[in-house]
Amino acid sequence: MPPLSTHSEADHAIVIGSGLGGLSAAMRLGAKGWRVTVIDKLDVPGGRGSSITKDGHRFDLGPTIVTVPQSLRELWATCGRDFDKDVALKPIDPFYEVRWPDGSNFTVRQSTEAMKAEVARLSPGDVAGYEQFLKDSEKRYWFGYENLGRRSMHELWELIKVLPIFGWLRADKSVYQHAAARVKDERLRMALSFHPLFIGGDPFNVTSMYILVSQLEKEYGVHYAIGGVQAIASAMAKVIEGQGGSFRMNTEVDEILVENGTAKGVRLASGEEIRAGLVVSNADAGHTYMRLLRNHKRKRWTDAHLKSRRWSMGLFVWYFGTKGTRNMWPDVGHHTIVNAPRYKGLVEDIFIKGKLAKDMALYIHRPSITDPTVAPEGDDTFYALSPVPHLKHDHAVDWKAMEESYRESVLEVLEQSMPGIGERVSASLVFTPETFRDRYLSPFGSAFSIEPRILQSAWFRPHNISEEVKGLYLVGAGTHPGAGVPGVIGSAEVMAKLAPDAPGARRASQPAERLAAE
Repeated sequence: MPPLSTHSEADHAIVIGSGLGGLSAAMRLGAKGWRVTVIDKLDVPGGRGSSITKDGHRFDLGPTIVTVPQSLRELWATCGRDFDKDVALKPIDPFYEVRWPDGSNFTVRQSTEAMKAEVARLSPGDVAGYEQFLKDSEKRYWFGYENLGRRSMHELWELIKVLPIFGWLRADKSVYQHAAARVKDERLRMALSFHPLFIGGDPFNVTSMYILVSQLEKEYGVHYAIGGVQAIASAMAKVIEGQGGSFRMNTEVDEILVENGTAKGVRLASGEEIRAGLVVSNADAGHTYMRLLRNHKRKRWTDAHLKSRRWSMGLFVWYFGTKGTRNMWPDVGHHTIVNAPRYKGLVEDIFIKGKLAKDMALYIHRPSITDPTVAPEGDDTFYALSPVPHLKHDHAVDWKAMEESYRESVLEVLEQSMPGIGERVSASLVFTPETFRDRYLSPFGSAFSIEPRILQSAWFRPHNISEEVKGLYLVGAGTHPGAGVPGVIGSAEVMAKLAPDAPGARRASQPAERLAAE
């Protein structure tokens, strides 16, 4: 008989996974009076937002930017805390540079006038269309992000009510189709449509609602947390511990315990059972249903249904340090996107055909430009990210066999922007879709869970309150509203509107009183 914990379960909540969604959920539950235990198989909180330090280089493993800082400030305020006292955010401007094989480039900044000047430099005839695109983006931001994204969509009626607005905004068109309707230059069409790739979506098939990202960036800017996203995760963990919560790291949950249709706790891989009055899963929604609820009969989120979904692409990420390069390649900033000769064809290879193409597009992250603490003095820390097919496709890539040759191909592309970089590489670490599958328990090595297509969003996406098990809530990239730092933090906000206060507990946050005391 496995040992049982002796804690009272009535006011005890368990959060499975310490990604940013799970940490946000734990903070909000703590503010509602719950005594929270966060359980994670990794050794540090943060999930995809954690980091690894090697030979003096700190590699931020996942997200690198904060685009909606007020969501974090609101989260902290709910817990009676001041985000800016715990985390230092630094605005980045320009946001990033987009480069094409023909030598042209496009620098994205917060200023509308600066952006119009960039558009005019590339394609003077597209300035008016770009201005209209910004207006389109703003409309979708207010509806898609501030409205739908901040409330639960677990009831079908909530979707039915907004269908006319979806029709008016032409949500049936793809992000690329919408960009193509506004500007004629193919480079600009790419620059205005690639953003869904940052949340695992195919720009040629994801709903045009996601052009809201342009408004989100313009309105709130792009920020970097000194210490990386890991610094945000670590600060979140301290808030949770300050609320009386605790962490069980290096600990994997094997199953969610269900009794009479209600979640009653978890069973760990060790066999230990921990009881709780409420369970939140920040594990991938697919993993939650297919693995953690494998012994519970499900009506909607069956294995067959989940396997039939379209899943986001995989990622090949090379993390590396370089010696004595801090003053080299001054034209390569904090964020650079290097395009392949193909755009649509490459995206089709990745998402539709499942083919590992010879050409590639890269996102280059150089945080040492902004944060010298990521590398030894005079050195640089980088990562180069290439979207690749996930492991569910027929004839999935054998990454153990392909890893080194693909890394060499990545290096060849990097050499075009940073000549001589290969001779300077020191520390090195590679993540493939197989790493995402094994490290993060991501089904099929998918980097962003279920792809955010229109029929896999809102009500069609796994809900923040489970319809399969009472007392179970879901947060994270695979749930509503979706992937990305604002999305997973938003999923916890929606969850907290659905979850009850702890039984008999006085609301624990007391924001005004606690801030006054500080």
